[in-house]
Amino acid sequence: MFSLLTHLWMQRDRPPFGGREWLITWAKRIQQLPNLLKQGWFHTSLRQLGAVVAPTTFFSDARLISGQLDQFSVGEHSFIGRAELSVHAPLRIGRCVCINDGVKILTASHDVADPGWRTVSKPIVIEDYVWIATNAIILPGVRLSRGAVVAAGAVVTKDVPPLGIVAGNPARLLEKCRVDKLNYAPIDSLALFRAWRSRAHR
Repeated sequence: MFSLLTHLWMQRDRPPFGGREWLITWAKRIQQLPNLLKQGWFHTSLRQLGAVVAPTTFFSDARLISGQLDQFSVGEHSFIGRAELSVHAPLRIGRCVCINDGVKILTASHDVADPGWRTVSKPIVIEDYVWIATNAIILPGVRLSRGAVVAAGAVVTKDVPPLGIVAGNPARLLEKCRVDKLNYAPIDSLALFRAWRSRAHR
């Protein structure tokens, strides 16, 4: 919790002491205290298991992340909703990534051609500014390059190029793509962060 609290404290808005704005600001911060404590618990729990977690990462429910957590890392300003992350090979998530509720990210599967049903593990890389929409599934060995978008419900079996948009099952690359100059942080709209800073800081 202390790394997140330190970040929020250093980046905080500083309205004049004792005024109406000061009272409103601190009322919002006190209201968000349970959320701050929950984030601190998620961060601490993951780090104790070997994960590398940036102070400004937000987890809706980190209890849905399982496996070998020493192979898991996530960068600054990223949002991970109620998503199931199964870590049996390296899972690297960059900065300013948005992973919505219902997403499943699987780093392992089974070889159906093997009589012993052998487990096959492959790393997944999710680069900066990737957006994975609700209920999408990312299968082992996939790289989602910078700015890629995975549409809701898509099943991704192959790499997605920078700024590419994929949809469907199996996911296919659409003709349109995102703009190149991306400059946002998914966490900026969350009440926890807005209670401490009214402007985006990156």
